Amino acid sequence: MKYRNKNQTRNNIQKNISIKQPKMQTKLAGGDFFDKLQAYRDQHAHALFSSLGRIVAAPFNSIMTVSVLAIAISFVSGFYILEVNIQQLAGHIDASNQFSLFLRDDVSEFHANKLAEIMRQNVNVQSVKLITKDEAAAEFQTYSGFGTAINELEKNPLPIVLQVLPKKSLENKQDLEDLQKEFQRAPEVDVVQMDLQWIERLQSIINVMKLFANILNILLAAAVLLIIGNTVLLELHNRRDEIVIEKLVGATNSFIQRPFLYAGFWIGFISSICSWFIVTVLMLILRGSVEKLSSLYGGSFHLLFLTLTDTLVLITISSLLGVLAAWVVLSYQMHSTKVKQLSYLNK
Repeated sequence: MKYRNKNQTRNNIQKNISIKQPKMQTKLAGGDFFDKLQAYRDQHAHALFSSLGRIVAAPFNSIMTVSVLAIAISFVSGFYILEVNIQQLAGHIDASNQFSLFLRDDVSEFHANKLAEIMRQNVNVQSVKLITKDEAAAEFQTYSGFGTAINELEKNPLPIVLQVLPKKSLENKQDLEDLQKEFQRAPEVDVVQMDLQWIERLQSIINVMKLFANILNILLAAAVLLIIGNTVLLELHNRRDEIVIEKLVGATNSFIQRPFLYAGFWIGFISSICSWFIVTVLMLILRGSVEKLSSLYGGSFHLLFLTLTDTLVLITISSLLGVLAAWVVLSYQMHSTKVKQLSYLNK
């Protein structure tokens, strides 16, 4: 009786195991959504850090590749920040692109103020500043270097000046010329001075620099793609036997490509960080000299650096270029890998 109870207990345990075993196998083989999501996360995490480990394991080659890429990306970001500073300089120059209206000598300050009020009502005028004869003489004494000479004169020869700042002065040359002719028709005005040709030359120089920077940026972006693609291609050749074996045991293309895509990401990411440091250090070196030069001309120009948004965009674009270069090379090389796999099978 006792022996039969033991056998019955053992049979019940085996039945329970046989009933639960298929459920356990199903869960381990397939799993639910969260199990698949966790496995997907673990695979990507392993590929991400293993690709970084391979880069660190070959320091000489990695440093050489990252250095070349960092210099190339530095040129791109350097030309971008140069364009930003040129735009800032053009904004400062707006204040100097003003009309200087030299009034006739017989015009009094009262009539000059009245004329200034009329000009302020013009829709094409942003501001009007009146400089009296005494203010002009004081300014001449301060900046000309011949301050004592004017004191020897019996009468102040300098006229009253109206400095008129037009709206959008760098955008339309024809509007500036029309505004200049309108000022010239005023009976109180003797001479209207504005160097339109200088403004046009400045705008042309800015446009040429923008075009040159855009072309160079495209060429450097292509160079970044080629360098990263060549690096990934060399890594593929070094691991071609490993890839063929993975294909033979049933590895998918996504599984094989994943470490190389992350390698391209790491190369682009690290290179962009290094290029940011290069550009920032260069701007710090130039800042003192540029601001000193600006102060000598009585200006307050300050160099602009890469903002946080610019930095994030730089890192994102560089990382995406790395992934894109790796993806192009991998897509091309997978066909040759299939051919290699067939040769292994024939053996």
